[in-house]
Amino acid sequence: MLQQIRTYLVFFILLLFSVSVNAQIDSKKKNVSIPAIENENDTLDASPTTPAKSLGNTGNFGGITIPKSTPNLKMPKKEFSMFGEDFGDPGELYADRLKKQQSSITNKLELGTKGSKVDVFFGNHRTTSKTVQVLYRDYGLEDGDLIRVSVNDEIVEYRVGLINVFRGFTIKLREGVNKIEFLALNEGYALPNTAHFRVLDENKNIIAADMWALSINVKGTVNIIKDPN
Repeated sequence: MLQQIRTYLVFFILLLFSVSVNAQIDSKKKNVSIPAIENENDTLDASPTTPAKSLGNTGNFGGITIPKSTPNLKMPKKEFSMFGEDFGDPGELYADRLKKQQSSITNKLELGTKGSKVDVFFGNHRTTSKTVQVLYRDYGLEDGDLIRVSVNDEIVEYRVGLINVFRGFTIKLREGVNKIEFLALNEGYALPNTAHFRVLDENKNIIAADMWALSINVKGTVNIIKDPN
């Protein structure tokens, strides 16, 4: 009997506790609105502000004199240049400077051009030989001189470098004039283009020989005239 009363009492306490918890949860879900209270002192003053007084033309503001603006002030128009008018074109300046420096070096080393600036003729030379050997060499410093050799206006050696040893080619002569041309393609690094040439007959006899000192694009010409046998 006592045990049953205790059981009912525990059940009743648990029931009361459950009801209390549910009541607290429901009270947290409810929103409480607080009515706004109007305050007469919080009104916004929307009255227009009084414009500040114009300074007029006095040019004085609190004891500070304001400089007067100059209307229609015209500034001179001038194109901007990084180098200025007094310096000229930078490319031309560099070229002139390089030319002066190169001229100074060639003068100090005595390499200035002394070659002919006009075509040179080495004369007419006669032979009865059927063939001739055309030889050439650089009699000065091996400095990279280049020549082009033509026979009767036909190129035999398009671009050949001159060394200190004779070398060349053999051609068959036609009756009459056989024109041999040496064209200076450059002047090497020790100006001018210098060479020594020889023309030998079939018996190794010298028909013609001479030396040249030519500027670039200048020709040296020798004529070998074949007589009938």
